[in-house]
Amino acid sequence: MFEKHSETGYKLAIQGIRQKTLVFGEKTLMTEFLLEKGCLLPQHSHPHEQTGYLVSGRIRLSIGSEEHEVMPGDSWCIPGGVRHGAEILEDSVAIEVFSPVREDYLPKKTL
Repeated sequence: MFEKHSETGYKLAIQGIRQKTLVFGEKTLMTEFLLEKGCLLPQHSHPHEQTGYLVSGRIRLSIGSEEHEVMPGDSWCIPGGVRHGAEILEDSVAIEVFSPVREDYLPKKTL
């Protein structure tokens, strides 16, 4: 699968956070998140392992009992089932990969 860059296709995940699935395969799915300064990603968990990379901006990321101030170029790995959340300190762009594939992030098929 190959996907060209596009400014379209983003969905509102929660207020202040938009996401777009970039590509996916049998075992992984890559998503781009656009995060607005001041919004909060509430604590949550899911069975998927989640690795991420901050392209731009600044966030405060909590993973389990640890908290990290994340700057551009920093990356992280969140094991499946671990509670995590974030405070968006500046407008930010993050790329994250999920394994196994998140069915809820797959593009809807049109007939």
